[in-house]
Amino acid sequence: MLAKLLQSVRYVNLVGVVALLLAAMAALGWASLKSLTTIMLIINSGAQDAKIPIALIEVVDSFLITTALFVFAFSLYELFIGGLKVPGWMLAHNLQELKAKLSGVIVLVIVVKFVERLVKWENPSDTLFFGLAVAVVSAVLIALTNVGASGKD
Repeated sequence: MLAKLLQSVRYVNLVGVVALLLAAMAALGWASLKSLTTIMLIINSGAQDAKIPIALIEVVDSFLITTALFVFAFSLYELFIGGLKVPGWMLAHNLQELKAKLSGVIVLVIVVKFVERLVKWENPSDTLFFGLAVAVVSAVLIALTNVGASGKD
């Protein structure tokens, strides 16, 4: 009786899957809009606007976030329900893999934010401190991921 209840309760995680899918679809719209805005900036400025490199980096960043949301939705479904037929790289097969994927996305997003700041180059000392913070956070996330992957968590 209890086993049957526990097997059924796993479907509660569909709420998270649906929420992540909705967020991913919204992010896809957001990223697409950023792409169109950037394309218009390139066309209207004759590819001469100094903001173009930053805009292109932001487009990549927004699609990275979108992809991560889809991966997390698929992985959460696979972890609790199973049976998806998607490429292996799109799934995490345990919570450690899911945490590692999340850490990787966080590192990529903050590195992209650093590059955006570097391209703007408004305040060198702020950029330096921001870069140091990015390096520390990235190192900690990578270290925690590696420690967890080696079974020491």
